[in-house]
Amino acid sequence: MTVAKKAARTDLADLVELAHRLADLSAAQILPHFRNLDGVANKAEGADFDPVTVADKAAEKAIRAAIREAYPGHGIVGEEFGETLGHDRYRWIIDPIDGTRAFIIGSPLWGTLIGLLESERPVLGLMNQPFTGERFWAGADGARYRGPGGERVLATQTCPALDRATLTTTCPDLFAEGFERERFEAVSERVLTRRFGGDCYNYCLLAAGHLDLVIEAGLQPHDIVALIPIVERAGGRITQWDGSDAAAGGRIVASGDPKLHDAVLELLGQR
Repeated sequence: MTVAKKAARTDLADLVELAHRLADLSAAQILPHFRNLDGVANKAEGADFDPVTVADKAAEKAIRAAIREAYPGHGIVGEEFGETLGHDRYRWIIDPIDGTRAFIIGSPLWGTLIGLLESERPVLGLMNQPFTGERFWAGADGARYRGPGGERVLATQTCPALDRATLTTTCPDLFAEGFERERFEAVSERVLTRRFGGDCYNYCLLAAGHLDLVIEAGLQPHDIVALIPIVERAGGRITQWDGSDAAAGGRIVASGDPKLHDAVLELLGQR
């Protein structure tokens, strides 16, 4: 191993260690409010509903402060407080509570997402679910899980046939009437079974080999960047519906078996 490669590997290991510390700090801010909320604010205008809680804001503030202390040159993009520009090649992409709607009704199907871009390429991802005590992450050495049953390597399951696949999406309301709804139904009517709900948790279950497909639309970068390394380093594939880079968000499909992915892309792209 060259000196440069060894330095890069050590650097990423340090960044993964920081991501774990960020997860711990955010959990300390979030858990006192779970199933104990004083109120929910609406960030959206008009009839739309985009909830935010004191837990979202407190967690993101804690994460931002720790990143600035450790790496003041890094950029930060968070769902609640926007972008802080940096002068380094690294940019953290943060969603303090992905699945706020689940959070406010007391469901544990939410998580803290901590992603890292290096020159716009996702290199690190972590999803923390502090209520269930589960953590999924990926760095240079693959994807891993830590939870009540211990720690293990993550690996997706083999499922090359669509009629044997388990499909999830957070909510069918994510898909706009017309093209998006029609394309989602074109896939979902061919699968073995489908389930709704889950937000970021679905992608981690896919990485752990428990389901085969996640299809969503209308995602922002903070919804997906952290999950890309977890899915890919567990052996899966994740892209936009047209096969392009998932890091920009938008219409997203993740497949546990890469052989399944092309067939799903063909169905999703038909007009």
